[in-house]
Amino acid sequence: MQDNSKRPIRKHASTPDYVSPNQLILPGFETPFEQKLTRENRWVKLAHSIPWDRLVKYYDDLFPSKEGRPAISGRVILGAVIIKHLGDLSDRETIAQVQENMFMQYFLGYSSFTNEEPFSDTLFVEIRKRLSMDLLGKINEVIALHCIEMQEAKLQGQKEPENKKQNEKPVQNNDTDENKETVKPAPVEQNTAQKDEPTAVKKNKGKLLMDATVAPQNITFPTDLKLLNAARKKSEELIDILYNPLLHGNKKVRTYRKVARKRFLDSAKKKRKTAKEIYKANGQQLRFLKRNLAHIDVLLSAYKKFPLKPKEQKYLMVLHTVYDQQEEMHRTHTHRIDHRIVNIHQPHVRPIVRGKENAKTEFGSKIQMSLVRGFAFLDHLSWEAFNEGGYLMDSVEKYKSRFGFYPAEVLADQIYCTRENRKQLKLLEIKLIAKPLGRPSAQAVKNHLSPGERNPIEGKFGQGKVAYGLNEIRAKLSSTSTSWIAAIALVLNLVKLTRQALVHLIFSIQNILNKNYECIMDIHQNFNVKKSVPASL
Repeated sequence: MQDNSKRPIRKHASTPDYVSPNQLILPGFETPFEQKLTRENRWVKLAHSIPWDRLVKYYDDLFPSKEGRPAISGRVILGAVIIKHLGDLSDRETIAQVQENMFMQYFLGYSSFTNEEPFSDTLFVEIRKRLSMDLLGKINEVIALHCIEMQEAKLQGQKEPENKKQNEKPVQNNDTDENKETVKPAPVEQNTAQKDEPTAVKKNKGKLLMDATVAPQNITFPTDLKLLNAARKKSEELIDILYNPLLHGNKKVRTYRKVARKRFLDSAKKKRKTAKEIYKANGQQLRFLKRNLAHIDVLLSAYKKFPLKPKEQKYLMVLHTVYDQQEEMHRTHTHRIDHRIVNIHQPHVRPIVRGKENAKTEFGSKIQMSLVRGFAFLDHLSWEAFNEGGYLMDSVEKYKSRFGFYPAEVLADQIYCTRENRKQLKLLEIKLIAKPLGRPSAQAVKNHLSPGERNPIEGKFGQGKVAYGLNEIRAKLSSTSTSWIAAIALVLNLVKLTRQALVHLIFSIQNILNKNYECIMDIHQNFNVKKSVPASL
């Protein structure tokens, strides 16, 4: 039979009795704010791990003028962006969470809890415009280099006890003159080696991984029919804005919007459409859009000054571009054109063909990211499709600008391994771990890149897309979308930083315990030596 007395006692959550809401009052509600904040909270740990003094300086440089109302604290702004992307929250939800959570307010640098909002949620748009990709890249590099320094300090701490033990061994038995003579030349060789180190050229060190992916925008899956329908509806809105009875008469131009919508729905509601039906529906919407654009030109000619606002003027230019592109593809029976617009509200978004099984074409920006010791760096971002092989050397040069030396090894996909890139890497004495050109030798087969070696950067992409919203960029402008993606790269490194800070804390505690143990053992040995000395001496 099993002994039930040895089972651990579980502490269950409190089960308060139901109380009617009419009997609950806020002044009598017990709050835990009289207690101290716990150091085990994740926001407290993260706040202590981030080098705020070095980060806030970059944001404060955006406001050189000291006149007028002072800007919001850089720690509040950067901290709110981190909270937003770390929790994958909306702008409004981020402000609500900060307003309710005292640990988040501590993370932002508050000295006490407050019920007030740090700033309006609509300010996030301006914040994203200010936090450019270059600025967030600098902040990201500071955090990554800060954590890499912690890693190197940990490695040096591990080597120091070993070096001490090696240096102490020849000194322990120095009773004879011969041992004294053999010990003296050793420090001279070390000093000469130390003097030669600064003059030597820094060797290549480290490993650089790189790959490219697409950060899809939060837009509907575009088809030619849906795009033409959206453009037609926007043209009808512009006609309603431009029409003025005093200038254009009492009779408004005809747009046939009800007929156009009915014909669109007749085709869109069909589950299965033939190529002929799709071609016919696109042609109908094209002719409706052409008529509306002609009406807009007539209405604009009656004005002495251009009446449209900048945003409306931008829409008008996009509509003309969409019509030209769709008309050419419809006339030539093709489905491809350069700089193709797929969304009238985000005309900067382009289709990126990736050839993957579940998504052969993605709609968003294409990014190239490099990975060093688990830290991600956003090297290149473009809204147009690009060949990754043309940016390998750029990532290598950025590696040198960050760390002061070139990488010893580069791990990249086959598309990066062009003849020109191989030649440049060979001149820099950088080892490219990839499939060689031509018929490989036996030695080349041994150095072949295995699929598992590039798993870290693929996992980093998966982490960003699954946990932090890299697969659905909800910003609408080109600049704000770029800032959104750069902030996600920053958050990925902060997650790595918190893990590294925890390991560093455990290692430092272990070192303290080891030193205390060595001191206790030395005291114990000295005590035993004194005790073994005869009393007659």
